[in-house]
Amino acid sequence: MALFGSKREDGAFGLVSGSFPDPKTDIDAAQDSGEAVLAGGCFWCVEAVYLELEGVNSVVSGYAGGTAETADYQSVCSGRTGHAEVVKVSYDPAKISFGMLLKIFFSVAHDPTHVDRQGNDVGPQYRSSVFYADAEQKRVAEAYIAQINAAKVFDDPVATRLEKLERFFDGEDYHQNYAARNPMQPYIAYIAAPKVQKLYKLYPDKTKQP
Repeated sequence: MALFGSKREDGAFGLVSGSFPDPKTDIDAAQDSGEAVLAGGCFWCVEAVYLELEGVNSVVSGYAGGTAETADYQSVCSGRTGHAEVVKVSYDPAKISFGMLLKIFFSVAHDPTHVDRQGNDVGPQYRSSVFYADAEQKRVAEAYIAQINAAKVFDDPVATRLEKLERFFDGEDYHQNYAARNPMQPYIAYIAAPKVQKLYKLYPDKTKQP
């Protein structure tokens, strides 16, 4: 992951509290599988955000979109494997919905208007994508993207892809819970930490803080 240059890429991309709509379409808790796989640039940053949410039981950093043979960090970093860096979020649908996970994804975890990059992290492995597991997840994601585009929350249209989840591959052990274990690492301090701060500022009632 590359540190930002002249353009600050810290998750604070122009949103203010109340400007982002709640999803009008969601999955009923009884029908929700309780797992979501999302790609929003560096998985360290996305993982750090979702670990703070009430109702989230675990977050695993890994890869999706390619084959098992190249589902390793060195290969994925080449940008030629078809994989994206993703997180698999396991959650309790009675406490947080798939739609709310998407709201956090689009408003805090990354900038969904960027194509194949987040800040100085460039390449298809850093693409914005919802890897849907079933027709319901696809339906809700499509509806929410249309909703936030219609609301003109961003100056540019959402570039997030919808991709069928074929298989999720766990990332290497050293990538797991990376931000919490390496808070002074420059990338974490300048890129991931501000996203977590933004989460607590915009959605304090959705977090695990007392």
